[in-house]
Amino acid sequence: MAPPGSFGRWANGERSRTSGGEQLKISPAAVSGAVRYLAQVHMVSREREPGSRRERYRVHSDQWYEALTNREAIIKRWEDALREGVAGLGADTPAGRRLAETLDFFESIERDVAEMMERWRAYREQRDAR
Repeated sequence: MAPPGSFGRWANGERSRTSGGEQLKISPAAVSGAVRYLAQVHMVSREREPGSRRERYRVHSDQWYEALTNREAIIKRWEDALREGVAGLGADTPAGRRLAETLDFFESIERDVAEMMERWRAYREQRDAR
């Protein structure tokens, strides 16, 4: 198990799989699996060291913003699929009503996330202008 605080120190920039595993006291294979997942959700990026096959993993300063923004695209795809389901099943059927309710929920989340992200952008611009 990683010592307390290790993840925060590892998140302050970039590491190789080996150095990350050593610091966290976990195997390189465990780091690789974790990084693969984190890359899929856009929380880290893999980068090649110039002139080497070795990869380094970078955590970006706006990682949470990027992760939420990318989740928004996933929600939109779910909404499209739900719309197709409602149309195919019929909005007046029990299954169609359930899908429509789920669609309403995702549309509500999408609006909330969009408003939250806009507030964050405005806050960040104001903060950085100081």
